[in-house]
Amino acid sequence: MGGQGPDPCRQTHREPPPARHEHFWRPPLTLTAKDVAEIIKLLEQSRFDSLSLEMDGMKLNLQRSCTVPVSQTHNNAAAQTATGVPPPQPTSKARPPSKPGLLDVTSPFLGIFYRTPKPGQPPFIEVGSKVEEGTVIGIIEVMKLMNSVPAGVKGEVVEILPENGSLVEYGEVLLRVRPEPSP
Repeated sequence: MGGQGPDPCRQTHREPPPARHEHFWRPPLTLTAKDVAEIIKLLEQSRFDSLSLEMDGMKLNLQRSCTVPVSQTHNNAAAQTATGVPPPQPTSKARPPSKPGLLDVTSPFLGIFYRTPKPGQPPFIEVGSKVEEGTVIGIIEVMKLMNSVPAGVKGEVVEILPENGSLVEYGEVLLRVRPEPSP
């Protein structure tokens, strides 16, 4: 019979759709502030100086800050000759010397330190404020996430070092506290 067009009774063979690769169908991974803090802690406990992580379009690059003690600076020429790379120089944010009888409260993260909960509001603490271990002394912004920073000690705030909105490094002194005498 002479008809025109495809025969509706005739089956056509079609290939099944290709199997989807795992990368295309799994949900994207996300990192929380807690995850980043844990990664930072693992880097600190490791023997590595840096970490680069890339997943689902997100990149995380961490590097330990290096400082050279003053007593080692006279060996700079020898160190450069031995490795071909100049040794790291002390950073401008080197930890200021501790003061007798005071405890240093240091930054648990690298990020931007804020003394106030929001712009225009009073600071969490001032010099002379009494703090408990859980008292929030400021906020550090890490990757657009705000992390509250507890004092970690009980006593009176004697000195606040970073300015509001300044970049702080991990381990940098944020404030100094005169501890309460033990009963």
